[in-house]
Amino acid sequence: MRSIILSVILVTVIQIHAQVLPAISVSEVIRIEKTLSADNMQGRQVFTPGIEKAAAFIVKEFKEAGLKPMPGSSDFRQSFVMLTPDSIEATASMDGVHLEKNEIVAFTPDSNLVITEEDHYRKVFVKKGDDLMSIIFKYLVGAENLLIFVDTSFEKKFSWLAGFHMSQFEASGNRIFILSAADPQHYRIQINQKIKKQNLSNLAGMIPGKSKPDEYVIFSAHYDHLGIGKPDAAGDSIYNGANDDASGTTAVLTLAKYFGKRRDNQRTLIFAAFTAEEIGEFGSAYFSERLDPGKIMAMINIEMIGTQSKWGKNSAYITGYDKTDMGSILQKNLKNSRFVFHPDPYPEQMLFLRSDNATLAKKGVPAHTISTSKMDSEKYYHTPGDEMKTLDMANMTEIIRAIGLSAGSIISGKDTPLRVQPE
Repeated sequence: MRSIILSVILVTVIQIHAQVLPAISVSEVIRIEKTLSADNMQGRQVFTPGIEKAAAFIVKEFKEAGLKPMPGSSDFRQSFVMLTPDSIEATASMDGVHLEKNEIVAFTPDSNLVITEEDHYRKVFVKKGDDLMSIIFKYLVGAENLLIFVDTSFEKKFSWLAGFHMSQFEASGNRIFILSAADPQHYRIQINQKIKKQNLSNLAGMIPGKSKPDEYVIFSAHYDHLGIGKPDAAGDSIYNGANDDASGTTAVLTLAKYFGKRRDNQRTLIFAAFTAEEIGEFGSAYFSERLDPGKIMAMINIEMIGTQSKWGKNSAYITGYDKTDMGSILQKNLKNSRFVFHPDPYPEQMLFLRSDNATLAKKGVPAHTISTSKMDSEKYYHTPGDEMKTLDMANMTEIIRAIGLSAGSIISGKDTPLRVQPE
């Protein structure tokens, strides 16, 4: 009898161990991370040969994982055109009062634009005491035409916005920021600018769900970084982005191969590598416009998981933890593990709105970012020192395993996280 009990206990322990540690190897994680963060990728900056080389590698990995292209696509590339202003001139008058150039900031894909009250743009008012940066992030991208009136108490921050020359989608709406507390009845705004067109590509593939093919679970990360820039003290000028975000992209590719072998997902799995995160999250914004948000049950975005979190090994945090119950679902599925998902410890940095989960979260999707980055003390963040040798590859592998295991009940359709409520 005792031997039978011991056998049962042993089998249970083995089953738990196998469940907690899926077949994701450290060597495979190292192989992918090493490739993406190598010097020959030249820092994966948008519009450079380096990011094209990274894209070719990711496409190859998606093919080997057995993923299918997204509906309507013949390959894994989701290409789009970005419009970058080379120069811009803006003039405006409101109820007969002329505005100075530094009181107008325009984000528009049009070379020449004239706006009057007859165009019926929706007005947004940023009042004294409002969270200006949060509002800016909310309205920087989108298809809606907006006039955003910013209270004059934000004059210093408005000057920062004026110096922020941002690229636009070809089909973007016009967002005009005006430093004024007034609500004009009559106005005329004229924008003239030179525009440069450039091509970008997200990379995305899928594993169709068995019983719930029209319900999606997304695993994502951004594969772009800062490229080649100012040398550090050692003369290194390549910003490899090993942690930011080759680590997240490595996780996406590793999970794609893992679930590609299992093929037991009831919901459709989408694996996405976004471009242009470092210049304004444009890749994820474009991707988000191509899917019905009502069909997306969850999005797990993965950003900078190569270093240990503030709690040490076997831990990570989830941005916007309190926005849905997805964090508690993920943690419930790790009850036999030592791994812990914590709420975001850096709420003042608004990370929930600063990564590639943001656009879908604004549409109500339970979309969160998993990270370990110590945002108050990450030594190599946005420096040439962000190289693979600074990462804890064994711990990073455990994080990827934990993400794959914790998402199990969502992938199977057993659990569905609550939606993000509009603010």
